Amino acid sequence: MLQPCLTFNDLTLGYGSHPAVHHLDGVVRKGSLTAVVGANGSGKSTLMKGIVGMLKPISGAISRLPATRIAYLPQQSELDRSFPARVVDLVSLGLWARRGLLGRHTAQDRASVSKALMAVGLEGFEKRAIDTLSGGQLQRALFARVLVQDADLILLDEPFNAVDAKTVVDLVALIKRWHGEERTVLVVAHDLDLVRRHFPEALLLARRPVAWGETTETLRPENLLRARQFHEAWEDDAPWCEPHDHGHGAAEHGHGAEPRREHDLGPRAA
Repeated sequence: MLQPCLTFNDLTLGYGSHPAVHHLDGVVRKGSLTAVVGANGSGKSTLMKGIVGMLKPISGAISRLPATRIAYLPQQSELDRSFPARVVDLVSLGLWARRGLLGRHTAQDRASVSKALMAVGLEGFEKRAIDTLSGGQLQRALFARVLVQDADLILLDEPFNAVDAKTVVDLVALIKRWHGEERTVLVVAHDLDLVRRHFPEALLLARRPVAWGETTETLRPENLLRARQFHEAWEDDAPWCEPHDHGHGAAEHGHGAEPRREHDLGPRAA
């Protein structure tokens, strides 16, 4: 029996009274590798923030496997690159869960940081200021920070944006390494060809779940068309959605989107 790492129970997340992810049900299996895809504004980043606890559910719940250690990498646009820090300082922040922000780093910690920088191709960059790094170099440093966190659940929000092709190849290799170590990895991504090549599972969002499961099935043309149609129907000032009785507890938004199809959604623990 495959163990669930995350379970979503009729989850709705949003900002104020405006939901951004509606009525998500399903299971993320422990050790799985899943791409979260959809148009801009479809709720992908909101879902990541909900999982990590930065957003509280409007309704429903997220359940995590007990004692799960989480590493979260936000979009680069959310980072303050002007902060006066060196690469080694940025990567060492990944140790805070074990040492605290003011804790002394051991020789083993320093070796762990050095090993992580070597793994991402930044050996010798330890004393470089982060504001001098290219987009690709910064993303490598952030992946090194994730490496030293030694997390069970890794959440990466658009890690391939604004980086060069060589860096994308190297970062995908690290993601596959984590998957091979049976860590659970969720990655927000826009490049559907890359998702098809490298991600076994995908969740397609359009503020509501459209399809979720094996990638080739999830990204079928008819599902992508449904996602586009649903996304175009939403408006930023959309009212709160009320549940309707469809026999499975689904709820619909005020724009008349069709009821969700249960067989399209949510891999379940076997």
